[in-house]
Parts: sequence; structure tokens; C-alpha cells
Amino acid sequence: MKSIFKIYGEELQFIQVELDPGESAIAEAGAMMFMTSGIQMDTVFGDGSSQSASGGLLGKLVGAGKRLLTGESLFMTVFTNMGNGKQHVAFAAPYAGCIVPMDLSTLGGTLICQKDSFLCAAKGVSIGIAFQRKIGVGLFGGEGFIMQKLEGDGLCFVHAGGTIHSVELAPGQTLRVDTGCIVALQPTVNYDIQFVGKIKTAFFGGEGLFYATLTGPGKVWLQSLPLSRLADRIYKAMPSIAGGRKEEGSILGGLGNLIDGD
Repeated sequence: MKSIFKIYGEELQFIQVELDPGESAIAEAGAMMFMTSGIQMDTVFGDGSSQSASGGLLGKLVGAGKRLLTGESLFMTVFTNMGNGKQHVAFAAPYAGCIVPMDLSTLGGTLICQKDSFLCAAKGVSIGIAFQRKIGVGLFGGEGFIMQKLEGDGLCFVHAGGTIHSVELAPGQTLRVDTGCIVALQPTVNYDIQFVGKIKTAFFGGEGLFYATLTGPGKVWLQSLPLSRLADRIYKAMPSIAGGRKEEGSILGGLGNLIDGD
């Protein structure tokens, strides 16, 4: 995807991509926001890359199986400019956060991402799986044994919650990170899991039992608000929401509901 793109919005973003005649983009099913009249939309089995298409039925089955393992749909959508001039298609982020462009040609051709971070890419980018070889990472790494692997030389876009912060790690440099805050990393970065060290901190510190250690060289991308953390806050607030009046810190509680007539 060498065409022009523009990201709109602050917290709830969407990206508009400009496609030349004959050029295509791939995206997760349901990600499309709008498209101009010259865009043709087609649903494909598997990851929609040229690699799986050239492999016949077996290649498509493998591509679909990889996507199923990462928790994604068996199908992807391909948007192709069938008109004579430039056309536009836009893709919306699934929740509050940031959309980040990743040029795989400048990142060594491969990027390891959390399972639900991929939004859209140039056709030809392969969306596969990356197995975590260390059992500790698989069991306690937040993302499990399987993460997404984006391969190719095109432009792709990932989405994550809150603000995204990138860090370039020097050889041997280590960064300790909350396991849920990892968005993406280059395959040269060593990803491991460590126990927090102190029992009291582990059980009462609110940060969990384990954290991730990322060791360079390579680049990593972190998110300030993982979807799991947001969902946990919403879940904890559900009794208050269902109860109507009850507010955080309120001393009235049920009495306040009674006064309101609830």
C-alpha cells in the first residue's frame, strides 16, 4: 500500500486510504467504515495474502487455520480500486485507542503483534501466527502461546488501546513491562516472563504475579490501556450501573436510590 493515507480522530480513530487503479487493501471483516463508488469489495478465505492465494486450496486452508488460532475470523475482506482514478476506503478502530502505521519493509519484513491488533494492510501482507517457544511466556504472558505474525514488504496498520509508545532497545537493554501492555515487537527482541519477586507485592500490589521482560536489540510498541484492563474496569462497575444511583464513594448507597424513588 504505497498510496496516501490519513488517520482521523484522537481517541476513536479511523484511517482513510487512497488506492490507485488496480490497487488493493485487506482488512478484518467488519472494519470498513466507508468506501467510494469505484471500490469493489470481496470476501476471501484465509488471510487474503498472495502467498495463500498461490498455494491453492491447501494454502487457503492453512491461512484460515492460522487466523482461527489467533482468535480471528476465517475470512478477510479485500478492497480493490476498479475505477479509472484514485479511490478511497476507510477503516474504523474497534475501540478507543490509536492506529499506528507499520512499514514492514523498514522493519525487517516481520512484526510480532498481539492477537487482535491487526486492522488493515496492503494486499500481499501475510497474517500468520507466532508461537511462543517458552512455556512461561505462553502460560503467563498475557497473550498466551500464540500471537500474530505480519510478514511482507508492504504497509500495515495496527490498533491498540489508549496511547501507543514505541521504544528502541539497544543490544542487551532490558525493559520490564506489564504483560497486557505489549502491542508489537520485532522478532529480534527476546520476550520472557519473570515473577515479580515478592509475595506481598504479587498478591496486593495490583500488578499481577508476572511481568514481561523485553531484551534488545529491536523495537517494541506498548499501549497505555489494554482492552482487558478496560473490560475489567467496566465489569467491576457493572453492579453500580445496574443498581442505578450507587456511586463511587457515596455514603448513601441504597438510601440514595430510595430517595430518588428507585
